[in-house]
Amino acid sequence: MSRIELLHASCADQEVDAVVNAANRGLWAGGGICGVIFDKAGMRELTEACKKYDTPLKDGDAVITPAFNMKNARAVIHAVGPNFGVTPTAFEELFMVYYNSLRVLMENGYHSISFPLISSSIFGGNLENPVAESTKQCVRAYKRFTEEHPDYEIDVKLCAFGSSEMEKAKKEFDEQMR
Repeated sequence: MSRIELLHASCADQEVDAVVNAANRGLWAGGGICGVIFDKAGMRELTEACKKYDTPLKDGDAVITPAFNMKNARAVIHAVGPNFGVTPTAFEELFMVYYNSLRVLMENGYHSISFPLISSSIFGGNLENPVAESTKQCVRAYKRFTEEHPDYEIDVKLCAFGSSEMEKAKKEFDEQMR
């Protein structure tokens, strides 16, 4: 039985098959959760693995690497969320980054995944509530994926790191799950 849950936690700390990195188009180490994941996995190892991909990736793309030194995950899925400051109407790309991450999960035979709130911080641009939008698109992607693949069980953990993020995400999550 597939399930999705919202956690007040870091996606990098979850015991899952794949941790999702809110990646940039060049797949280099960045700040925020991206920097945390690179540090945990091993900067050198993850950087080398990412160099094997033809970059720049497009908004909505997702690719996979081993998790290297991360004890809590087997793989890292690098998901390129849109920058709403540059593309203010990139809602479909935000949906696709979650959906494509779930497809990559399945294509690699994995079943559990932890997401950060993609494009909800500096990539949120001028969105009124980027946390709610990210939460909404994650739930939409989960619902579509489980409808299209009813026999493939997945366990999705959507992680809100800060308290105010969690508050906004919970309100939207509860609304979407009705």
